[in-house]
Amino acid sequence: MKIDFIISSIYGGGAERVLAIIANTLAKKKSYEVSIITLNKGNDKYDIDKSINRVRLEHGTIPNHTVRGFVNLCKYYFRKKNRPDLIISFLTLNNFLAIIVAKLYSIKIIAEEHNSHLRFINNRKATSNFTKKYLYKRADLLTVLTSYDLSYYENFGVNVYVMPNPCSFVPIKTNTHSREKIILAVGNLNRYHHKGFDNLIELIAPILKKNSDWKLKIAGSGDKGLPILKELIEQFGIDSQVIFTGFVSNISDIMHKSSIYILPSRYEGLPMVLLEAMSQGMACIAYDCITGPADIITDHVNGFLIEDQNKEAMQRKLQILIDDDSLRNRFATQSLKSLDKYHINSIIKRYENIFDRLLLKK
Repeated sequence: MKIDFIISSIYGGGAERVLAIIANTLAKKKSYEVSIITLNKGNDKYDIDKSINRVRLEHGTIPNHTVRGFVNLCKYYFRKKNRPDLIISFLTLNNFLAIIVAKLYSIKIIAEEHNSHLRFINNRKATSNFTKKYLYKRADLLTVLTSYDLSYYENFGVNVYVMPNPCSFVPIKTNTHSREKIILAVGNLNRYHHKGFDNLIELIAPILKKNSDWKLKIAGSGDKGLPILKELIEQFGIDSQVIFTGFVSNISDIMHKSSIYILPSRYEGLPMVLLEAMSQGMACIAYDCITGPADIITDHVNGFLIEDQNKEAMQRKLQILIDDDSLRNRFATQSLKSLDKYHINSIIKRYENIFDRLLLKK
């Protein structure tokens, strides 16, 4: 079976990491011939299996990314030998292009959304709306990360299915090692508003000042967001207690050593990084934003789930986690027990069931 994955680039990001994990896992099976197609420039940040056919359709002089991607994809699939049995496309704007091209060439397509339907890319609301309301029902299947989005898409006649992100790390077997007094947050710094890093710095400033032996570590790249966030930490006087790591390919190593994972996002899809933190035995605390954290954290059982953007509640519960070693250990133990349904093998079985159903349909 020949499968093409389509995305803008593999230059960091949660959806890109999910694509790499799924593509790599399928490529290791003899029954699949896997290609990854990117439409925009960018160096690959995630390892890609050597057996995967890596196709870059970023060439051309057309300045508009969307138009250039559409033209390049049409030209690529014009040659019958390049056409797969199935396309799996990631993220709204790529889905916009891929669905149209797939229908032109009668190729089966799964479109994947990795954010709530409420979220729109800046200056692309019209395109996103059109894709969600009119194009997704033309796809053979749309996958979403949580049940929150099901009814929205069903109202537009979309064949929609909940497909959680896989946890990319093997859960630790023992959690008795000592950890550094690090509160960790992970995400693209250029998306600091989306990820809530601006609010995080404000809310955590008094916590760090009160607990001088603790530090905040923010892992992620983003040349535009970094100076803005650095200015904020200077403004709140916590320069010596905040560490920016830049992009980290071995984030599991940092998670294994850190104590608390904090997710301050204003909105999410299904936050894969929260699953990864749990897999490494971290105690997790997150805002109950739309959507995702509530699908992963059961409040007071395997973490703290805080009323969305309630800064005072986040501060109170974060201080409790800092003070209570046994509570952190209990949350970590329960988190490790709750990860089975996110294991990559479970997710791949769900994909393979979908493949069988779609390819049997005429």
